[in-house]
Amino acid sequence: MPLIKVQTSVSAPEKAEIEAMLKNLSAKLAKHTGKPESYVMTAFEPGIPMTFAGNTDPVCYVEIKSVGTMKPDQTQVMSQDFCQEINQALGIAKNRIYIEFNDAKGYMWGWNSTTFG
Repeated sequence: MPLIKVQTSVSAPEKAEIEAMLKNLSAKLAKHTGKPESYVMTAFEPGIPMTFAGNTDPVCYVEIKSVGTMKPDQTQVMSQDFCQEINQALGIAKNRIYIEFNDAKGYMWGWNSTTFG
């Protein structure tokens, strides 16, 4: 039910590096949301034409969704943690990473032929 999707303008690094980054993001998202990692999904979309601040320097957009309510102090810590991880894994400056946090209602999130609400 928690999802972290990373979209970036940079080219994909080696497969092993992508997998390591996604596994790290998965574990961190489970920890931050208090949800079992067995429900966490990650996605990575490299090489997307993007601009930020009027230029095409490396940039990243991250989407984090979870059923329930994320609190302001929680999203602040998550922003720091995920920006650091993406900066280290992809070399994108932290001030060129946007993160969107979305709380989902359980009945709006489907899984295994049912919903969480």
